[in-house]
Amino acid sequence: MTQHWFRLYVQRIDAGRNMARFYEMSIEPDLFGGSALVRRWGRIGTRGQERVQLFEDDRQAIGRFLFLLRQKRARGYRILKRYSD
Repeated sequence: MTQHWFRLYVQRIDAGRNMARFYEMSIEPDLFGGSALVRRWGRIGTRGQERVQLFEDDRQAIGRFLFLLRQKRARGYRILKRYSD
């Protein structure tokens, strides 16, 4: 079970293309003793969409978290906030 919560918020803004997007992720404990990767994304200023992906252990959730972070960074998203409790 996750002992720490991890959160990340990244944005991609390109005024020339009228693009202002955000992507937010967090790893949280779930009710079944595993970990949940919660992702939110959309246009800045909106609620956006949300997806929850369940994992049996922290290791899998953290691996997916890091994979998605690398993917977003490669697409031009920049880190604005870092959290860890």
